[in-house]
Amino acid sequence: MSAFDRSLWRLRAWAAVLAGLLLVAGGIVATAAAPAQAATSVTINGASAGRTFDGVGAISGGGGNSRLLIDYPEPQRGQVLDYLFRPGYGASLQILKAEIGGDTNSTSGAEPSHQHTRSDLNCDRGYEWWLMEQAKARNPDIKLYGLAWGAPGWIGGGNFWSADMTNYLLSWLGCAKQHGLGIDYLGGWNERGYNVSWYVQLRSALNANGYGNVKIVAADSDWSVANDVNSNQAFAAAVSAIGTHYPCGYRSAQSSCSVPSAATSSGKPLWASENGSDDYNGGAQAMARGINRGYIDGRMTAYLNWPVVAALTPNLPYPTMGLALASQPWSGSYSIGKNTWVMAHTSQFTAPGWHYLDASSGYLGGNRNNGSYVSLKSPNNSDYSTVIETMDAGSAQTLNLNVTGGLSTGTVHVWSTDVTSGNPADHFVHSADITPSGGGFSLTVQPGHLYTLTTTTGQGKGAATGPARGALKLPYSDTFDGYATGAEAKYLMDWQGAFETVGCGGGRSGKCVRQMSPQRPITWDALTDPHALLGDVGWGNYTLSSDVLLEQPGYAELIGRANGHDYDRTGGLNAYHLRVSDTGAWSILNSNTNGTVSTLARGTAAALGTDRWHSLALTFSGTTITAVVDGATVGSADDRTWAGGQIGYATSQNETAQFDNLSVTPGSGGNGGGTSAPITGVGSGRCVDVPNQSQTAGTQVALWDCNGGGNQQWTDNSAGELRVYGSYCLDAAGQGTTPGTKVDIWTCDGGSNQKWTIHADGTITGVQSGLCLDAPGTANGALLRLWTCNGGSNQKWRRD
Repeated sequence: MSAFDRSLWRLRAWAAVLAGLLLVAGGIVATAAAPAQAATSVTINGASAGRTFDGVGAISGGGGNSRLLIDYPEPQRGQVLDYLFRPGYGASLQILKAEIGGDTNSTSGAEPSHQHTRSDLNCDRGYEWWLMEQAKARNPDIKLYGLAWGAPGWIGGGNFWSADMTNYLLSWLGCAKQHGLGIDYLGGWNERGYNVSWYVQLRSALNANGYGNVKIVAADSDWSVANDVNSNQAFAAAVSAIGTHYPCGYRSAQSSCSVPSAATSSGKPLWASENGSDDYNGGAQAMARGINRGYIDGRMTAYLNWPVVAALTPNLPYPTMGLALASQPWSGSYSIGKNTWVMAHTSQFTAPGWHYLDASSGYLGGNRNNGSYVSLKSPNNSDYSTVIETMDAGSAQTLNLNVTGGLSTGTVHVWSTDVTSGNPADHFVHSADITPSGGGFSLTVQPGHLYTLTTTTGQGKGAATGPARGALKLPYSDTFDGYATGAEAKYLMDWQGAFETVGCGGGRSGKCVRQMSPQRPITWDALTDPHALLGDVGWGNYTLSSDVLLEQPGYAELIGRANGHDYDRTGGLNAYHLRVSDTGAWSILNSNTNGTVSTLARGTAAALGTDRWHSLALTFSGTTITAVVDGATVGSADDRTWAGGQIGYATSQNETAQFDNLSVTPGSGGNGGGTSAPITGVGSGRCVDVPNQSQTAGTQVALWDCNGGGNQQWTDNSAGELRVYGSYCLDAAGQGTTPGTKVDIWTCDGGSNQKWTIHADGTITGVQSGLCLDAPGTANGALLRLWTCNGGSNQKWRRD
C-alpha cells in the first residue's frame, strides 16, 4: 500500500466514523460506525447492466376489499386516497390493478359487471372506475391493469375462454375510455390457468380495435406459462410480461423467491403480479424482503400487493389486509399501515423506466440473514436509489459504499423505517443527508430496518390522521331514492350477485335496490345465492324491515346477525334468514360457514306472487327470533347460535328481486344480553386476537395491534360467554384451573370453562377457575393464559 493509499484509507476510515457520529442524531445508529476495514463494502456502479423496473403497486379486487372507501366522508376519503396514490406522500403506488367485475364472489365479496347480460351495458357501475380516476388525478403516470376473477354466466355459455370473453374485455376497455382512462395492462383469468389460443386471439382483437398499446400479462397464476411462451411463437408475441402469484411463498416471510429457468430465459419481464395477503401492519417485514429479493433472486421487475386497502367490514375474509385500514365510513376512522411506508421506500425514490443495477444488488456480506440491497438508476444516468433491508439481521452493520460508473457523487439523502416499531414516528423518517468524499461514504444500519439512500428529492410523509373508531348507530334507514341508476347503496356490500339501485317496479315510483344478475355466474369461488350485507357487526337486538318484490317465481330473504363468511370451501355465512317465496312459504333459517342450513321454523302465509310489493320484518330479542310478513307475525324461533351481526338481502339463484325502504331499529337488551366489541389490554394497548383469523378449535388467543378484524370482535352475552365468529367461545383449555392454563377458542358448549365474569376494575376472571385473563407480555403475539389475579395492568382489560 502506497503512502497515498494509506492516507486515503485513513481519510475514509475517519469519514466513516464521522458519518456514524452524525447519523446518531437522525436515529439511524446507536453507536458510531466501526472502522472501515471491518465494514461491508458495497459498490453502486452506474455502468452495471440490469433489467428495466416496471413498478410497485397494489390490487383493488379479488373481492370487495375497496368497497367501503367510496362511502367515506370528506376529508377522510381524500386523505386515504392521498396516502395510496399521491406522489411524495404515502405509498405513491406506481401500478393499480383493478378487478373487472363479474357479479360473483372473488374472495371477500363480489364486484358488479359492466354487462350483466349480453344486451346490457352500463359503464358507471361499481367503484373501480372511480378509484382509477382518483389514482390518475393524483398521479397521471400511474399504470393501470385490468384482470377478471369471474364473469357473468352468459359469456360463452359458461366458458370463460371464449370469443364472448374477448368482446367483454373490449367493452370494458371502451368503458375505461369513456372515463378518460388509458389501460396499460390486461390479464386473463385470475389463478385459473390459461388458454394459449385465447390469448393469441385477444392480442389480435386488441390490435384490430385500437388497443395495440395495451400489453397482455399472462397468466396471473404460476410459472408454468413460461414453457408455452418459449415453445409457441404466436403466444410469445401476444404476451408482454409473465406474471405469477406469490413467487416468494404464499403469506410467507418472502425470504427466498423462486423463478424457474424457463421464465428467466423467456426474455419477458417477470412480475410478482400478486403478493402479500397480509395484515396492513403485520405484513411489513415480508414485503420489505420480497420487493428486494424478488429482483435479487428472480429478476422480477414488478411487485403488486394484494390488496390495496382493507375497506370492508371485519366479518368478511381478510378484513385487515392491504396498505391501510378503512373499514368505518360511518365514523371516518382509518389507519395507515406499516406496509404503506415499506412500499414508499421503493415507490417514492424510483419510477417505472428506471433500471436495476445487477452488480449493485445482492445480500449484505453475501449472507441472506444480514439483509439485502437493490440499486436502481434513473434514465438520466446520474440519479440513483439504493434500498436496504435488514429484517433478519442480528446486530448493527457498517457499510462502506462507493459510487462509480457515472452516477452522481452529490448529497445522499437517507430515509429509514424501523419496521419492528409500532410507533408511526419511527416510520419513513428523513434521517440524514450525507456528502460523499471521492464517491465514498459509510452508513451503519440497524436490525429490522429499511433504508433508502437516494440522490433524488421530493419525498414526503403525509401528516393527516383520521378520527376515532365508532359504531354505526341505530336506527338506520335508506329509501334508496337518492342514488343514480346502477349505483350501489351506501354501505351495502355485495357478496354474490349484484345489488344496484334502479327505478322501482310494481308501479312504485322512486329508486329501489335490485338484484341484477339473472344467471349463475362463471365463479371464482364457491357459488352461493346472491346476497349483500350492510351494517355493524356489533348490532345485536334489532328489527330489520324492508319491502320486497319478486320478479319471477323464487324467494327473497332478509338476513340478520350475519357475522362470518367462508369464502372458498362453501361460501357459507354465519347468520339467520327469513326466507319467503312467491307461494307464501316462509322459514326462519340458521346458516353457518360449513355450508349447513337448518330450519328453525316454517309455515305458509298468503302468496306473495310476482310484481307485487310486500313488507317483511325480522326481529331479534335475545334468543328470540320473530318473523313478520305484511304486518302479521307468522312465526318465531328460539336459538342462541348467533349473538350479533349485520343485516342483508338475498335472493334465490337467477332471481332478480327488488328491495325498498330499508329500516333497522334498535331493540331492548343486547346481543343475547351483551354487545360485540374488541377487548383491549390496558397495559399493552393491544387487542385480544385469534391469530391469523383462525377458526380452528384450540387456537390460543394472543395480543395483536387493534385492527377491527372479526377475529378481534368479542360478544359478551347473558350466558357469561365471550364469543368470536358467533359460535366460538373464549375457553380455558382442557378445563384447566391452574395458573398458566392457555386460553383458546373452542366451539361453544355451555361448559363452565367458557364462562367469564367481567369486573368493574377491568379484570376478567374464569368462572370455573377464579383466575384472571392474563397477558405475559405486551408485544404482538403474546399468548394469553389464566393466572393468579394480582392487580397488574396486564390483567386489566377494557371493552372499546
